[in-house]
Amino acid sequence: MNSTLIIDKSVIVFIVFAVTMLMAMYSTWAERKVAAWLQDRIGPNRAGPLGLLQPLADGMKLFAKEEFEPNTPNRFLFFVGPAIAMSTALMTSAVIPWGDKFHLFGRDIILQAADVDVALLYIFGVLSVGVYGIMIGGWASNNKFSLMGAVRAASQMVSYEIAMGLSVIALLMMTGTLSLREISAQQAGMDWNVFYQPLSFLIFLICAFAETNRTPFDLAECESELIGGYHTEYSSMKMGFFLFAEYANMFISSAILAILFFGGYNYPGMSWVIENWGGNLANVLGIVALFIKICGFIFFYMWVRWTIPRFRYDQLMHLGWRILIPLSIINIVITGIVILRADIAAYFGF
Repeated sequence: MNSTLIIDKSVIVFIVFAVTMLMAMYSTWAERKVAAWLQDRIGPNRAGPLGLLQPLADGMKLFAKEEFEPNTPNRFLFFVGPAIAMSTALMTSAVIPWGDKFHLFGRDIILQAADVDVALLYIFGVLSVGVYGIMIGGWASNNKFSLMGAVRAASQMVSYEIAMGLSVIALLMMTGTLSLREISAQQAGMDWNVFYQPLSFLIFLICAFAETNRTPFDLAECESELIGGYHTEYSSMKMGFFLFAEYANMFISSAILAILFFGGYNYPGMSWVIENWGGNLANVLGIVALFIKICGFIFFYMWVRWTIPRFRYDQLMHLGWRILIPLSIINIVITGIVILRADIAAYFGF
């Protein structure tokens, strides 16, 4: 690997992490604005125009807050928990294809930090590690309510990871690849996977809510039962890491949904723009199109949070194990039958 490529990748990694953090910060502002709009309130409007400096004010407040620790024998793990949660939230952004190639300074620059052939496996692997951050944080807090919240979160995330993985298998059978870049490339124009795998999309969307601990699946932070849940004993930026990790996960899951089912950076007329205006402009519009799709999903996350009440825990487990997992398996079987029938028809010429 030459030095130019290393510099390019380093710049892309820095930009991706910075954009992820920026989106996580301003998702907190958007959450308040959407909640205010749905509840006929004003929302944040004091820190800067339209309250746009509110995330910065919140960050400064978290930095300035007093650090306190519970009387725990696991002090090291108490610090490691939020670090794992935040790290895994940022690591998943490394394999997201944000656009096609840019041709700059006589060379092609790929808008992806790491173009790996098994990007989907990487994402599921990192997400499974994220469970440890929550579980370790709840265990090291030396608080029974924190521990109960961590156990809830871990069992919820593990349960819905199974349904999420099974829902993606049907999509992989159709696309024949684990690379997010290739999946995006196969959806040129409006040839989006959501039209071929609507059930897979619905299951993946529901599981994404559970994976990010968002309402109506926020049982791990149920204030009426568990105070603040697994981060009850955390303060200052350690608690901020847990909160930022939730919004970063929401941003990344929205990006994955857009790439797997809604064409990623592809948009109608992209080939025409490439032919008439060049690839660079088409790629800029592709990045804009991808972020419009991501923001649409983020808005949907927030809309659901402020309109639907949370499930009971037994309802949560019933939905995951007895409805979503069987539906995912049925979807795999149906997809296999359709693909097999198409192959047989192509082989015999009818």
